[in-house]
Amino acid sequence: MLDLAKKTLRYAEKFSDYTEVRFENLKTNRVIVKNGNLEATEVNKIFGISIRVLKNGFLGFVSTNNLKFSNLKKQVNKALKLANYSKNILKKPVKLSEEKAFKDKYNVKEKIKLENISLEEKINKVFEIEKALIKTKIKLPIRLLEYSDEIKEKTFINSEGSLIQSKVPRISFDYVITFISNGSSEQRVFQFGGVGSWELLRQWKLKQKILEEAKTLPKIAKAKKLPKDKYDVILSPELTGIASHESCGHPYEADRILGREAAQAGKSFVKKDMLGQKIGSEVVSVVDDPTIPNSYGFYLYDDEGIKARRRFLIKNGIINAFLQNRETAAEFGIASNGSSRAKAYFSEPIVRMANTFVLPGDYSFEELLETIKKGVYIKSYMEWNIDDKRYNQKYTGLESYLIKNGKITKLIKAPTLEITTPAFWSSIDAVGKKLDFAAGSCGKSDPMQPMPVWFGGPDIRLRNIFLV
Repeated sequence: MLDLAKKTLRYAEKFSDYTEVRFENLKTNRVIVKNGNLEATEVNKIFGISIRVLKNGFLGFVSTNNLKFSNLKKQVNKALKLANYSKNILKKPVKLSEEKAFKDKYNVKEKIKLENISLEEKINKVFEIEKALIKTKIKLPIRLLEYSDEIKEKTFINSEGSLIQSKVPRISFDYVITFISNGSSEQRVFQFGGVGSWELLRQWKLKQKILEEAKTLPKIAKAKKLPKDKYDVILSPELTGIASHESCGHPYEADRILGREAAQAGKSFVKKDMLGQKIGSEVVSVVDDPTIPNSYGFYLYDDEGIKARRRFLIKNGIINAFLQNRETAAEFGIASNGSSRAKAYFSEPIVRMANTFVLPGDYSFEELLETIKKGVYIKSYMEWNIDDKRYNQKYTGLESYLIKNGKITKLIKAPTLEITTPAFWSSIDAVGKKLDFAAGSCGKSDPMQPMPVWFGGPDIRLRNIFLV
């Protein structure tokens, strides 16, 4: 495939100002068990090549899984035609930021290789958790368990001299469990995910965690609502993470800021000139980092061949950086920070998050609690909402507790926090030490490109927040 990619690149270079070629070979497995029934299994192989050219300031992108060189030449010619057609659509020519070329190869190590685990064993693993849920005798009429994995081999080469090859195994486990009794229902939805192999399932302690949550749902159903009032609030890493992703990561995507995602995935309240402005308290720093080992959003080079690194989106309460690809970076007059990702070979890379989280601080959980006279601890959420500019947001707690005089007391029912993004980040006065993450599939673009990400952080404390 490398020889074929090089041959295609050489042909395209004769006619273009810039060319990149990306080949991917993807193998996937999926198992879905719903209410004790094996709903679906999937064993899939997807392979193909994409070609992107820049000609006279305009881009053309094509993809194909017909790897005959005669066809690849036709695809190059098609990409050149598309670049020419785009002159009639775009208001101004496209520029790509000047970047260093890299030659590198990396593989994620597997202690227990996915290729050595049979589909039958994967099915049995899911049913092991299903059987454990049944044994609890808790009324859980809706139980949806989904295991999935993939092994992606990728080769990226461009006309500037970059050549990046990688092999990355990725695994995830999603679950939805719903308790219903006497007209009351509570539902828990969560996803584990990481880069690695079968050993991750052991590290996650899936059965233990899911059973603990199943046993908590009936107790939540019996809990009472708190009066509408102002409270000090502690949010767990799960809540910290979703807020980081939705109200910091998305609005800091440079293509949104430039208005290029408005019709597809929303806008941003953030403007180009807001860099350096205060958005939160001094204890708040939010980063996006693809390089965390075993993270669900892991990569060492993005899909434009740029070396990945940590991006400080908010630094000590100040807007510090936006997520950039080569096109947006050129418009900002800076270098790309390696934020360009594509779901598959047939998708054009766009600005995406990887692992977005609040950096840990100095407080233990007990220290966060001790100064709170009247407060709420929200450990997990049942829903969240945010507007398309990522400014007005809402989080409703699932497993949540009343805090009284520095102590966690009783479960409470569905505390709801509605707040603006600046008010959220400005209300934080203390950040915990312990870092934790959840996995997710971040949606963006049209057609949709669901992308593996982590979001998380430590426990954080917000002061004087109105809850309903």
